[in-house]
Amino acid sequence: MGSDDTLGKVKDPVVAIVHWFKTRPPGTKAGLSGLGAVALLLILWRTIKDHDTLFVLAEMAHFIGIGVLGYKLQKKKSVAGLSLQSQLLTATFLAVRLFCSFMMEYDIHTVLDGLTLLATLGVVYCMTAADMKVTYQKEQDIIKFYYVLVPCAVLALVAKPSTSHYFIFRIFWAFCVYLEAVSVFPQLRMMQKAKPPPPATPIFFSFAFIVRWMGAARRAPQAPLVVERFTAHYVFALGLSRFLSCAHWILQILEGNKYLLQALGSGLWPVMVLASEVVQTFILADFCYYYVKSYAEGSGIVRLPAGIV
Repeated sequence: MGSDDTLGKVKDPVVAIVHWFKTRPPGTKAGLSGLGAVALLLILWRTIKDHDTLFVLAEMAHFIGIGVLGYKLQKKKSVAGLSLQSQLLTATFLAVRLFCSFMMEYDIHTVLDGLTLLATLGVVYCMTAADMKVTYQKEQDIIKFYYVLVPCAVLALVAKPSTSHYFIFRIFWAFCVYLEAVSVFPQLRMMQKAKPPPPATPIFFSFAFIVRWMGAARRAPQAPLVVERFTAHYVFALGLSRFLSCAHWILQILEGNKYLLQALGSGLWPVMVLASEVVQTFILADFCYYYVKSYAEGSGIVRLPAGIV
C-alpha cells in the first residue's frame, strides 16, 4: 500500500500532512518548501500595509529569543549549549547600531535595540559569572570573536552608505549590518561540534546543500544531533527575525518602491544590504525547517541531520 494511502489512516491532520511531506522525493520537498515561503510572503504582503512593521516584528522576535535564554539561565542555572562568541558578537552589533540610531535616526528601533542589548549583556554576564561559568562548553565554542569581527570591519570600509551623515557613522552602520548577518555562525558551529551528525537532505534554501555543491566533503553517517530545547527556541527566534527582515526588503521590491529600486542601482552598498539579509536567511533556513518539523511531529525534540549547522 502506497504512502498516499497511509495519509488517510492518520487522524491528526497536522501529523498526516507532515507524514505525507516526509515521503515526498527531495525535489518535491524543495518545490513545496519554495511554494510555502512564497505563500507566506504573499500573506504578509496582503495583511501588513506598513512594511516597516516587519522590521519592528523582527526586532521583537530577537528580543523574545533573548528572553527565552534568560528564562533558561534562571531555571537551569546552566549555559551549556550556548556560544559566548555569538553573544559577544550580538552585543557588539547591537551596541554599534544603537549608537548609530541615536546619532542618525532616533525611533522605535532605538528602544527595541536598547532592550535587546541589555538582555544580551545579561546573558553574557551569566555566561562569565562564577556560578555558571563552569557549565560553559568552551572547547566546543571554536569560532573566536575576532575571526568574524575583523572581516566585517574591513568590508565596512569597502561598502558603506553614501548618505550625508558623518563618514565614521556610515562605516559604523555598515559594520553592524555585516556583523549581524554572521553573528549567529559561532552558535551554529558550536551546535555542530556538540555531536557529529549524519548527511543532510537538500531542501529549499539549504545552506548546507550550497556548501556541499561548492565541494565540501561528505562525512560518514552518524547519529543525529539533538539540540538543547531552549537553545533551539532561541535560534528559531533568530531565524524568524531574519525572515521578517528579509521579507521587508522583498515586499518593497515587489511593490516597486522607487527609492529602493534607485538605491539598488546607485552603488555597492544597497546590494550588500540585500545580500546580508539573504545570507542570514540562508544560514538559519535549514534549522528553522527542522525545528518546525520536530514540533509538527509532536516530539518537541529538535534533531538535525548533517550539514545543517
